[in-house]
Order: sequence, then structure tokens, then C-alpha cells
Amino acid sequence: MIDRTVPNLPSRDFNATEAFYGALGFEPAYRDDSWMILTAGDLELEFFPRPDLDPSTSSFMCSIRIADLDSLYALILNSGVPVVGEGRPRLSPPRSQPWGHRVAHLIDPDGTQLNLIEQ
Repeated sequence: MIDRTVPNLPSRDFNATEAFYGALGFEPAYRDDSWMILTAGDLELEFFPRPDLDPSTSSFMCSIRIADLDSLYALILNSGVPVVGEGRPRLSPPRSQPWGHRVAHLIDPDGTQLNLIEQ
């Protein structure tokens, strides 16, 4: 048996979501009108339609634990996601946390926060 957890995240527009995450190396694994699955290596994100979502008030988030935060951070930065304090999408630089891991944050166009945690 394979045990795993996969985040289910909102998307206001599947085409826009697929384009954004596609620039980060994710590829479509499944899509219909009610569900979309994007994968990059062992990472998998699943999306449900939420056209009425207000990204400025969204409280959706998930954590992605990765081995090489610096490479992922560089990939996201090179895709054009800005390092700014406001707006969407945006990226925050990796920082060491008191609990021993480095973490960066990616806010996607729909306001979802992805906590990128280096293992």
C-alpha cells in the first residue's frame, strides 16, 4: 500500500493555473471540468474550480517538503515570480526557522500560500 497526502487547492481558472505551475515544471496528469492534477517528479498538486475566490482574502495553504530548496527557489524566481511583499504571485526568500529548517513561501495567482520547506 502507498500512503501519501496530496494538497487540494482552489483555482479560479484551470487554464491560468496550469500555465502558472507549468512554468514551474508541473505537467498535467489529469483534467476535466471539475478537477485538475499537476505533477512535477514526485510532487503532485490537485485543483478544484473556485471561480468566485477572492485571492486577496484566500486562506488556502499547503506545505511542500523538498530536499533542495535553493534549486526550487531559483526555478521559481527564473520563471518570473517576483520577490515582493504584496501582490500575487509572489515569492519570499528562504529563511532559517527556529525549529531547524529553511522555508520560502510562494503565493500563487489565486492567493494560495505554498510553504516550501527544506528537509
